[in-house]
Amino acid sequence: MTGIIILVAVVIIAFILIGMYNNLVKLRNNRENAFANIDVQLKQRYDLVPQLVATVKGYATHERELLEKVTAARSACMNATSINDRVQADNALASALSGLRVAVEAYPELKANQNFLQLQNELSDIENKLASVRRFFNSATKELNTAIQSFPSNIIAGMFGFKTEPMFEIPAGDRAAHEKAPEINF
Repeated sequence: MTGIIILVAVVIIAFILIGMYNNLVKLRNNRENAFANIDVQLKQRYDLVPQLVATVKGYATHERELLEKVTAARSACMNATSINDRVQADNALASALSGLRVAVEAYPELKANQNFLQLQNELSDIENKLASVRRFFNSATKELNTAIQSFPSNIIAGMFGFKTEPMFEIPAGDRAAHEKAPEINF
């Protein structure tokens, strides 16, 4: 009788451990899926950047350094292999595109150009979609990290090499610029 009770207890504990492991796998896969959604939007952005740069080049020939920075950041994004590398590269591209938007303000005829307006609208749409999928990614990352850090699943996570993952955040150097209220001029 005691042997049956011990066997039942071992089976129950085994099922609990298997359930915890499977939950960690599910959460990790959700995070990877969330990043795949970001990847789709980033690909659209990468495809749009050369068109945007070519359009701006016609007007802003002396902004060569800025345009080269945007192009280099796009290339770095496309060549990044890990999720964390892609997050860093995307932050650099977002910063470069922000600089491009500021430079465009100096060219009223460019802002009125139909091709540029269409590209700017498409880029704005992609940026809005990116913000949405980044929130989903961060939510999936938070769920995974919570499970990895919570007892008793942290024991299973440690045994099988699960580790907390970084969120998709604004780089510390850019945080001040993003927290500053935009200037509105009439």
